[in-house]
Amino acid sequence: MIPKLLKIGVVHFAGCSGCQLMLLNCEAELAILAQRVDCVDASMITSATCEETPFDLLLVEGSITSPSEQQHLQKLRLRCRHLVAVGACALTGGINRFDAPTRETACTHVYGPVADQIETFSPQPVANFVAVDACIPGCPPEHSDFLDFFGALSCGVWPTQRDAPVCMECRTRELRCLLEEDHLPCLGPITIGGCAARCPALGIPCEGCRGEVSEANRDELCHLMAKTHLSKSELKRRIQRFTGGENV
Repeated sequence: MIPKLLKIGVVHFAGCSGCQLMLLNCEAELAILAQRVDCVDASMITSATCEETPFDLLLVEGSITSPSEQQHLQKLRLRCRHLVAVGACALTGGINRFDAPTRETACTHVYGPVADQIETFSPQPVANFVAVDACIPGCPPEHSDFLDFFGALSCGVWPTQRDAPVCMECRTRELRCLLEEDHLPCLGPITIGGCAARCPALGIPCEGCRGEVSEANRDELCHLMAKTHLSKSELKRRIQRFTGGENV
């Protein structure tokens, strides 16, 4: 049973810090949340650091890109009772994985003449290196993802994992189908919902940032996508963007 007052930490690896920022943007609920959690280590939330004290819960955002990050993550795993991967970068490597044209070229662009002295590898999801107890999807996650998560844990249970696609939320909101009616490359049929169809509601095709539903029908999606006139390579790239580079 997780204690009512959770001792939590938030650690950031390779990413934009948007996940932590979205948590901080739960402004109306932060006072209530502060009564449920004790944040002992989080770079954007508190100046306090905690190098030895164990965590009840550790939120990890960002992908792992170097041996030193891998070692740091593994040490943190030993200090926390529960570890949660937060956001697309932590879950699949995110858009950080797209090292165009090569990882070596990207490192040279960033580090210049000392690039060959930097130990780094292509961004990897957190689960490739440590056991992950739960995931909070999104790029970034929604406010409700965090609130539902902490609400459930404060009651001693894990939150229910969503597996209905974004398309179901479009139907619920009676939104126009961008894929079938407008022939736009929308990934709503295979993407985990929970965002209230945020992008399609604005006329923007779903990019799939919340990851794939458990039984994603990619073949049918490709059939529907044929009307968007995307090339096979572009379609493959779009589907792989937030799926960890799995074969399509």
